[in-house]
Amino acid sequence: MPRLNRPNPARRTSGSWRADLRRSLFLFNEFRYEQPDPARFYTALAQDSAAHVGEYADLSGATLLDVGGGPGYFRDAFTEAGATYYSLDSDVGELAGAGDIGSGTVIGSGMDLPFRDDAVDICYSSNVLEHVPDPWRMAGEMVRVTRRGGLAFISYTTWYGPHGGHETSPWHYLGGVRARRRYTRTHGREPKNKYGESLFKVTVADGLRWAREQDVADVVHLIPRYNPWWSRWLMHLPVVREVVTWNLVLVLRKR
Repeated sequence: MPRLNRPNPARRTSGSWRADLRRSLFLFNEFRYEQPDPARFYTALAQDSAAHVGEYADLSGATLLDVGGGPGYFRDAFTEAGATYYSLDSDVGELAGAGDIGSGTVIGSGMDLPFRDDAVDICYSSNVLEHVPDPWRMAGEMVRVTRRGGLAFISYTTWYGPHGGHETSPWHYLGGVRARRRYTRTHGREPKNKYGESLFKVTVADGLRWAREQDVADVVHLIPRYNPWWSRWLMHLPVVREVVTWNLVLVLRKR
């Protein structure tokens, strides 16, 4: 694993966010509503995300870019925490999923962010890397637009985790193409997340390798997003971490 530059406790703001078992159980329970009640799930996830990011940077007055922001759930959570929020997405339909498209929204590609270098205090992304064909180009772009001393917070669904195939899980363990075909045959329609087109295999090992090889930011934390803190030692077990890490968070501070 890459050597970590641990967060400065002085940067922590609220102290209210805790990666304990109660939080993990709550998020896993809410996850059941992603398809039938997305507003419920994404509101809970957005509020947790704002609190999590707030452990590394003061959101009050910060300029934050959300790459792949989607509907306004994350906008609401980060704005309530005091951030000036901007969002980028490539899908107008996703942006309008919760109503009108908010101000400060840009249509574009996460792999070629239409922003200058050092543009924002915080660059955030949740569950987007696995949906782009060149995820580490996107990660590099996120660091590029973050100012020196600013924070890049990158979270993605890992392929070998239980939800790696999204709605085609757990059949993705037999291969993404096979899982996609099975879903289509069973439901009479293609899945929303189409393997090879809008869903790609991104592993924990991929994230660790990129974090180790990039040289423009210090790695603050590499952690499983939904797991309780006491399970993080599993990140040191190469095969096990792929299965138990539903979602990997890369927290970096730009030099």
